[in-house]
Amino acid sequence: MLTGRHWAADSSKIITCCWNIGKEEKQETMAKVNRAGSTYPPDGGWGWMIVAGCFLVTICTRAVTRCISIFFVEFQTYFGQDYAQTAWIHSIVDCVTMLCAPLGSVVSNHLSCQVGIMLGGLLASTGFILGSFATSLKHLYLTLGVLTGLGFALCYSPAIAMVGKYFSRRKALAYGIAMSGSGIGTFVLAPVVQLLIEEFSWQGALLILGGFVLNLCVCGALMRPITLKEDHSSPEQNRVCRTQKEDCKQASPYSSLTKEWAKTCLCCSLQQEYNFLLMSDFVVFAVSVLFMAYGCSPLFVYLVPYALSVGVSHQQAAFLMSILGVIDIIGNITFGWLTDRRCLKSYRYICYLFAIGLDGLCYLCLPMLRSLPLLVPFSCTFGYFDGAYVTLIPVVTAEIVGTTSLSSALGVVYFLHAVPYLVSPPIAGWLVDTTDSYTAAFLLCGFSMIFSSVLLGFARLVKRIKKPQLQLLAKESDPKLQLWTNGSVAYSVTRELDQRDEEFVAAAGPGYNLT
Repeated sequence: MLTGRHWAADSSKIITCCWNIGKEEKQETMAKVNRAGSTYPPDGGWGWMIVAGCFLVTICTRAVTRCISIFFVEFQTYFGQDYAQTAWIHSIVDCVTMLCAPLGSVVSNHLSCQVGIMLGGLLASTGFILGSFATSLKHLYLTLGVLTGLGFALCYSPAIAMVGKYFSRRKALAYGIAMSGSGIGTFVLAPVVQLLIEEFSWQGALLILGGFVLNLCVCGALMRPITLKEDHSSPEQNRVCRTQKEDCKQASPYSSLTKEWAKTCLCCSLQQEYNFLLMSDFVVFAVSVLFMAYGCSPLFVYLVPYALSVGVSHQQAAFLMSILGVIDIIGNITFGWLTDRRCLKSYRYICYLFAIGLDGLCYLCLPMLRSLPLLVPFSCTFGYFDGAYVTLIPVVTAEIVGTTSLSSALGVVYFLHAVPYLVSPPIAGWLVDTTDSYTAAFLLCGFSMIFSSVLLGFARLVKRIKKPQLQLLAKESDPKLQLWTNGSVAYSVTRELDQRDEEFVAAAGPGYNLT
C-alpha cells in the first residue's frame, strides 16, 4: 500500500519529469526556430550563380525587347502599315512587361521563383514562335506584344528580387553586374538580329529568337530558393491560419468553412505581401518613380533625330547611341561597386537621387549642345548616371521595404514604369511638332527627373528631422522599447521575452527558479 510519503515522492518525480519534458520541448522548439531563422544572405557562393542567371534574364527580356525595334522597317514594309500602327508592337511588349510585373511577383511568391521564370520563358518563347507565322499586325500585337510581354513580366522582377535575397554587403555590385545584361545584350544582339533578318527574313529571325528566349527556363532552374531570417510570418497570422486549417480538416472540402478559410488565408497572405503599400516612405518613392520614368524614356527615342536636326551625320548619330549604351554598362558596374564601399554604403539612397538629379541637369543642358564634340560628353554623362540609378532601384527598394517584400515591391515599382513609358514619347513628339523644336520636350523631361530627385531628398530630410523626436518619445513611454526603423513598426522585444519567461515559469510550477 502506498503511503502519503510515496505519493509525494511519486508526484515530485512526475512534476520533475514533466518539467524536463517541457524544457526539452522548449529547447527543441527554440532550436527549430533558430535554425529556420538563422540564414543570412551569403554574399557569395551560389549567389554568383543567381547573379549570372539574372544577367541572362535581363539579356533575354530587356535586351531582346530593345532589339524588337530592329524589325520595325521589315514589319512596315511587309504589312504595308504606317509608322504609328507599326510602333505599337514595341510599345505593347514594353508596357505589358511592366504592367504585369506584380503578377510575376505573386506567382513567384505563391509558387516559386523557379516555376515563375520557367513559365515566363515558355510564354515568351511561344509568343515569338507564333509571331513568326503572323499574317497581320494584329496577330503581332497579340503574340509578340501581349503573350511575350506577359512571359517577360513573369521573369523580370522575380529574378531581380532573388539577387537581393542572396546579397547584403555586396548588393549594389551584384545588381550592377546583373542589370548590365540589358546594355551588353543590346550591344551584342543588335548586329546579330540584323544578320538573322538578312539571312532568314523576319519570320526566321523571330523563330530563332523564340528558341533563344527559351534559355529563360535554364535561368529559372538556377534560382535556388533561400529562406532568410526575416522571411517568417507574424505569429498572430500563423496562429489564425493554423487554427482555421485544423477546423477545415474536420469539414467537407465543399463546405462554407473551407471556403472561408481559403479566403482568409489568401487575404492574410496578400496583406502580408503588400503591407508596404501603406508605408509613407514607399508612397513617396513610388511617386518619384513616376516622374523619373517619364523623364528617362524620351531620350532613347529622340537623341538620334535631335542630333540629325543639328547637322550631325547618320553614322555619328548612331555612334552617340552606341556611346550611350556602352557607358550605361560601365555605370551599372562601377557605380554599384562604388556604393558598396564602406564610405558610401550608408548613402546609397543619396547616391540614387544624386544620379537622377544629374541626368535631369543633363537634359536641361541638351538644347544648348548643337555639335558632335558637345554631344559626345553629354552621351557619356547621361549614360553613366542612367546606368547608376537603374542599378540602385532594387537596392533602394530593399532598404525601404526589406528583403522579405522585395519581390512584391519590385513588381509594383516596375508596374509604375508602364504608363510613363507609354505616354512620354508621344507627349515629347507632340511638343516637338507643336513648337518645331526639341527644347520644350527636353526641358519637361529634365524638370521631371529633377522633381523626382528633389522629392526624395525632401522626404529623407523630413524623416531625419522627425527621427530624434520619435526615439525620444519611445524612450519616455517605455525604456524597454526598441524601435526598429525598417518601415514604421515598433517591436517591444524585451517586454515580449520577459512575458514569455513568466508564462513558462507559471506553466512549470511554483518550485522553478528562473535564475
